[in-house]
Amino acid sequence: MKAIVVASTNPVKIQSAQMGFARMFPDDTFIARGVAVESGVSAQPMTDAETYQGALNRANNAAVAVPDADYWVGIEGGLEEKYGDLHGVAWIVVTDGQRTGKSRTASFVLPAEVTRLIHAGHELGHADDIVFKRSNSKQDNGSVGILTSDVLTRTTYYEHAVILALIPFLNGDLTF
Repeated sequence: MKAIVVASTNPVKIQSAQMGFARMFPDDTFIARGVAVESGVSAQPMTDAETYQGALNRANNAAVAVPDADYWVGIEGGLEEKYGDLHGVAWIVVTDGQRTGKSRTASFVLPAEVTRLIHAGHELGHADDIVFKRSNSKQDNGSVGILTSDVLTRTTYYEHAVILALIPFLNGDLTF
């Protein structure tokens, strides 16, 4: 059994890592657990670069916090102003201490009602809770789940990017 440490205690992030590893390596057994570590970026990253940095910092900080794991995973959700809209995005960084895999989710445009609250200083999850009359949606289906009626949930949204971040581990004979 291989140990995955996810740099968050959010069950959505832990489950998405567990699912991504299981799909990429179906012959192996993984157990994922979370650890609370600092991202080193703002609570609501507002650029692609800041979101990436948060994921990288989280993966590295998880490796320091729990050094006896096989893999460390940083998942950072963020926002990006692009083409006149505010987009939801996330970066995933996976490391085993020797190799590092990185991937970004697809982006999606946030509605103006949510965007206004974010520009007023709210984090995305809180803005979603206000607009959609929810509670703690970021630990449930998240913006992407709310906006797609759960065709994609926050878990499945992150899972695809975890899978893509694992490409270097599946292709160990190549240089990334």
